[in-house]
Amino acid sequence: MVDIRHRWRSEGGGLERGQRMLLPRRWAWAAIDFLFPVRCAMCAAIVTGGPGVCPACWGSLSFITSPFCERCGLAFEIAGFQGEVCCGACLARPPPFERARAALNYDDASRRLVLPFKHGDRPDIAATVAPWTAVAGADLLAGADWIVPIPLHRWRLLARRYNQSARLAARIADKAGVPVCWGSLTRRRRTTPQGKHSAAGRRRNVQGAFVVPDRYRRLVTGSRIVLIDDVMTTGATVEAATRAMLAAGASAVDVLTVARVPLASG
Repeated sequence: MVDIRHRWRSEGGGLERGQRMLLPRRWAWAAIDFLFPVRCAMCAAIVTGGPGVCPACWGSLSFITSPFCERCGLAFEIAGFQGEVCCGACLARPPPFERARAALNYDDASRRLVLPFKHGDRPDIAATVAPWTAVAGADLLAGADWIVPIPLHRWRLLARRYNQSARLAARIADKAGVPVCWGSLTRRRRTTPQGKHSAAGRRRNVQGAFVVPDRYRRLVTGSRIVLIDDVMTTGATVEAATRAMLAAGASAVDVLTVARVPLASG
């Protein structure tokens, strides 16, 4: 129901025929509102307007705001920092990407968006979270040449039916006016789910898993890339993808996700 409704709204329902169609269009949208009411992406309550979630669920979300680590985007628990400040983890072990940003802290509330989006056959959630993510990464997107989603291995894509990062990337590209470089990053081997591993194990699991196909290297070379993913935990996946992009000649790589864990895990 959600996908049908969103498709009608995004494509105009086939009713864009000029001012003569104004009244029929109003009737058509009234019918669509009745048949396919907008529902909260988190609790399924009917939403009459706003950001795609009901007021109660909206209030439960923890958006990342300043101050945060300039490098990895980790939210600081103590206010009062001024200027560009990096967290201890980035000072001790600088990541290969230049900057990472996320819209939400990954907690019990945001899991109700991220997990259905990732594993629950809810690609429509991209329409809800993409605007928040684009705002969080506005500085990154302003200087980007390409947006690149983190790819799934082909067998996992077949099982899941869609790549949530690709759905998110397409939405963000529409809002930011930055093109997606489809196919420029591939997963050349199947990795086990990252949730089964420790921080060190996650890095080993995805080491060398990504590659830029030769036919895309001319597009990547000299370009500033923004990698798109759903959630950043230890950063192992986006770091491995960043290294593949840099090895292919990218001038710089930033990372943009819907959510990230509140505390660095190493």
